[in-house]
Amino acid sequence: MKKTVSVIGAGPGGLTAACLLARRGYSVDLFEKNDQVGGRNARLEIDGFKFDTGPTFLMLLSLLEEVFHELGRNLEDYLELKRIDPLYRLRFSDGTDFHPSSNLGVMLDEIKRVFPGDEKHYLKFLENEGRKFDYIIPCLRVPYSTPGAFFSRRFLRALPHLDFMKNVYDRLASYFSHEQMRISTSFQAKYLGMSPWHCPATFTILPYIEHKWGIFHPIGGLNEISHTMARIFAEEGGRLHLSTPVEQILIENGRAVGVRLQNQREIRSDSVVINADFAYAMTQLVPERHRPKYTDAKLKQREYSCSTFMLYLGLDKLYDIPHHNVVFAKDYHQNIREIIESKVLSADPSYYLQNACITDPTLAPPGKSTLYVLVPVPNNSSGIDWHREKQAFRDKIIAAICRNPELRDLSEHIEVEKVITPADWETEYHVYQGAVFNLSHTIFQMLYLRPRNRFEEFGASYLVGGGTHPGSGLPTIYQSGRISSDLLTADLPQKF
Repeated sequence: MKKTVSVIGAGPGGLTAACLLARRGYSVDLFEKNDQVGGRNARLEIDGFKFDTGPTFLMLLSLLEEVFHELGRNLEDYLELKRIDPLYRLRFSDGTDFHPSSNLGVMLDEIKRVFPGDEKHYLKFLENEGRKFDYIIPCLRVPYSTPGAFFSRRFLRALPHLDFMKNVYDRLASYFSHEQMRISTSFQAKYLGMSPWHCPATFTILPYIEHKWGIFHPIGGLNEISHTMARIFAEEGGRLHLSTPVEQILIENGRAVGVRLQNQREIRSDSVVINADFAYAMTQLVPERHRPKYTDAKLKQREYSCSTFMLYLGLDKLYDIPHHNVVFAKDYHQNIREIIESKVLSADPSYYLQNACITDPTLAPPGKSTLYVLVPVPNNSSGIDWHREKQAFRDKIIAAICRNPELRDLSEHIEVEKVITPADWETEYHVYQGAVFNLSHTIFQMLYLRPRNRFEEFGASYLVGGGTHPGSGLPTIYQSGRISSDLLTADLPQKF
């Protein structure tokens, strides 16, 4: 008889684990509270306008290709991928526009144009961070279930390159003489919801990854990856249960034995994979007596990422601006301090714009387009009353966007819009404190010190997603699904 697995949550990590386990012959039930797959990677559709709810950058494509290879499939047979180059437009308050590229020759010319003299420093950045990447990536492919993992040959070889005691900004500032060039290569700490002045310098591999191998867009949006995985899951015999919230993980004798659904039906299984937001899962799905390391009080004391204020705009025209755009506050460091430390709304916020229809016209009706706006803001530990602040902050962001000359008439062309605040992330999307990038990646919340893939609080349970190792971001979330499915396979071998 096949071994049975219950997977909670059809986000990218849950889908990866579910697909791999179904491929290996397990009987897998995947429970998703929403009416579609994807979690924060889901499709958002409003009157014919299609958006990605969350992630819009696809990096380190090789990891996703490896997942598809393990599933006996080729990624390019399922998704049409467009390379975005230049990677993005970075706009500074003094009017400087910088267009980084993954084409080395183009990038060196662009640096010489905007930040003369730093082109030679950029080559040193690529050399050193490339070496660092080669040491660190193997450490992100394996679990850290015991302290003994820190004594593996792999980890000891990587240790001198991990830069735990430095921060991203300081490490990258050592390469470049122009302050804006330093910001251009360190703002990527925000992909983890952290300040580059606090994020461990381990993560200087993030700008290296996108500069070395590029950024991609799947036609239809990044949500197409999740929908594709759902089809593969069905092809492998998996059972997907949409609009089926899990109420509680069933635990007996220190082991997970299944789930209780919101309709009170109990599904017994040999193992459980948890893809819900980690702190939400602990506080809502697991009785406190079963998680002494993660009591409600202890979870509240953990460090969490920032949140985001989101605008999804359907427009009656297409603007001629790049696919990805980042607009920095005049005092970027102050803006970051207000988000992460003071936890107040900035008078002068930075923001990101995705103009995806310049690459992918399938996302909007003919002659129209989408504009996706992301503003980093404090998480809900700030106490900000978003019911009161929502409209005024929305108006402030629209006004800021309209100060860009090519977007000055934006407010006249909005046909539809949706807003997601940090409060919405928490109440509607079940993200603890609205911290959309999950637990912060501090040195005390990484590797063995992060909640483990083979969950340590009770047996037969495995974690996937941004709240476990290797961490936040689509590539590492896919990798978490691989790691946890491998652990489960080793613990619960399928016999035929």
